[in-house]
Amino acid sequence: MSKRRDHQRPEQRSRVAEMAARLLAEDGIGDLTLAKRKAARHLGLSERARLPDDGEVENELRIYHRLFQDEEQRARNRQLLRIAAELMARLQDFSPYLTGAVLEGTAGRHAEIDIQLFADSAKEVEIFLLNERIAYQHSVPRTERAEAVLTLIGGEAIANLVVYPRDQERVSFKTRDGRVRPRARLEVVGELLAADEPPA
Repeated sequence: MSKRRDHQRPEQRSRVAEMAARLLAEDGIGDLTLAKRKAARHLGLSERARLPDDGEVENELRIYHRLFQDEEQRARNRQLLRIAAELMARLQDFSPYLTGAVLEGTAGRHAEIDIQLFADSAKEVEIFLLNERIAYQHSVPRTERAEAVLTLIGGEAIANLVVYPRDQERVSFKTRDGRVRPRARLEVVGELLAADEPPA
């Protein structure tokens, strides 16, 4: 009996990962953990069921985009990269780094831009945004290390400015499943944009 359950576990994790990817792509869910939990409930699994890690869901999300939203997804990711680059250029005083789905190429219809900033205080960033007449609102930080999350809500996309103490810039941030979280400076984002330009 235990052997049978062990045999079914990889298939169960795969089903949850596939369903979570669909929820992320189609339903506007932006949080991987929430998507996994909703997928497990939808599949009738118990709350104690072992769920796939974030990397498994991200792989399924890439497959889903490729199969069902290929041109649309690539165009949207390119648009969000461009918006991120424009924001980062304005925020150079705060050592901006792009991270998350837009950097990793998995951003779809409902994705948000995540930019890490490093400042002496979150108030310093808020004063800058006010002076630049950039509308924002406070959001709940996803990690205790962040001083604040300032969400820009105007324009073509939602962008989250995650503000950390300036002395945290050299620290490697990790995902919930222990992987080092990729991040990129403006120069790299510019290179990604140039490489992703559609043929004339």
